Amino acid sequence: MQFQGTQTYLAGKDLRISVNAAIALQRPLLVKGEPGTGKTELAREIAAALGLRLIAWTVKSTTRAAQGLYEYDAVSRLRDSQLGDPRVQDIANYIRRGKLWEAFAAPERVILLIDEIDKADIEFPNDLLQELDRMEFDVYETGETVRAVHRPIVVITSNNEKELPDAFLRRCFFHYIQFPDPETLARIVEIHHPGIKRDLLRAALTQFYEIREQPGLKKRPSTSEALDWIRLLVAEDIEAQDLRESPTKALPKLHGALLKNEQDVHLFERLAFLARRQG
Repeated sequence: MQFQGTQTYLAGKDLRISVNAAIALQRPLLVKGEPGTGKTELAREIAAALGLRLIAWTVKSTTRAAQGLYEYDAVSRLRDSQLGDPRVQDIANYIRRGKLWEAFAAPERVILLIDEIDKADIEFPNDLLQELDRMEFDVYETGETVRAVHRPIVVITSNNEKELPDAFLRRCFFHYIQFPDPETLARIVEIHHPGIKRDLLRAALTQFYEIREQPGLKKRPSTSEALDWIRLLVAEDIEAQDLRESPTKALPKLHGALLKNEQDVHLFERLAFLARRQG
């Protein structure tokens, strides 16, 4: 079972090696990188390439690790008992399966995505250590033990918003997705926009990297934002010569796809103003 990328996802050699190593070692693959570099999409593409079902668990700041296992709905049971519902005799009727239980109980091997694990409380990763390591957990309300029928391929993403515990990191195979160089990004763009004009692609990428490398920028545009911007350029039939002027001399065209806060917009407005004064 080897991952080689897909027609819609350009996976570099190091990334392919990391995915296949994690599968061989039966360890969770921990993927870090800037937002918008394709971490979440990687899990979907692994599932597509290997022909496996994807089960996605999106983590939020309020998410608890126990929710990935199961939740006991005591409120519903109390309400049903007051109504005389016979279902209250079986507590299993009020156990709600979480994403880990769903992955463990699947009759076939699946991809389990735990997305943006760093958004949750610092104890969240530690609370999943044994379950991800042993691939089993206990349901205390019913006394049963849930064991994985087939060990899922686990992909965990992090935006590096907070440090993850060492004990958790030891159990993972780690890969950091580097921001693509211009040549690689050009290949990614061509996958999403086949037939794009070569001169437009060159001009757009030149301006994109100038914007991204501008000192003082609060949020640098990501791969996904570059794709959105170029899609707009194609849709608006922008010509290459319209992009050849430096972004420090004029606010970039359709800049709302690249600059996502007022500080960065004001930065380029000031640079353009200073350039006009000097001119």
